[in-house]
Amino acid sequence: MDKIKIDSSNAYLYPMPMVIVGSVVDGKPNFMPVAWVSRVNYRPPMFAVAIGPHYSSRGIEENGEFSVNIPSISMMERTDYCGLVSGVKRDKSEVFDIFYGELENAPLIEECPVSMACSVSETVEMKTNQLFIGEVLELYSEERYLTDGNPDIEKIEPFTLTMPGNRYWAVGSSIGKAWNAGKSLIKKD
Repeated sequence: MDKIKIDSSNAYLYPMPMVIVGSVVDGKPNFMPVAWVSRVNYRPPMFAVAIGPHYSSRGIEENGEFSVNIPSISMMERTDYCGLVSGVKRDKSEVFDIFYGELENAPLIEECPVSMACSVSETVEMKTNQLFIGEVLELYSEERYLTDGNPDIEKIEPFTLTMPGNRYWAVGSSIGKAWNAGKSLIKKD
């Protein structure tokens, strides 16, 4: 075995999806890039986002709502900018064109190919972060990002993050069909 033990503080998923979390803080829309995000329930659909003690997390705590917006590669610069500056000092409400669905404290981003409005169902206090688990109550996209009525990863052009190298990456091409590629390994009785 040629495996070597490395520093466990570098334990990340490779890659991590990049999203922009929206919240309303002090009555104003605010946005923060987040890569620590995952769908955590089938029905109802729920997402978990892990956020440290940031301005955005205060808005989520106070209002019980947030948005998860999937930016395209063309939005990388503005996405990164939102992580470089704090909403405490900079008004990030003008970085994107914003719209709202039924949840008035979950600002959605018009330019993002996919946007979801979530209602907080549970908050888990971690040692350094809060894990906000939200039920997806609304999902928005545009026809140009869909194939057969479903979001299409090639049309969306999302990007990912790797840590600790702190690099953004484009998503590659399809390599197989899930719940199908391994069928040849199933032993026949």
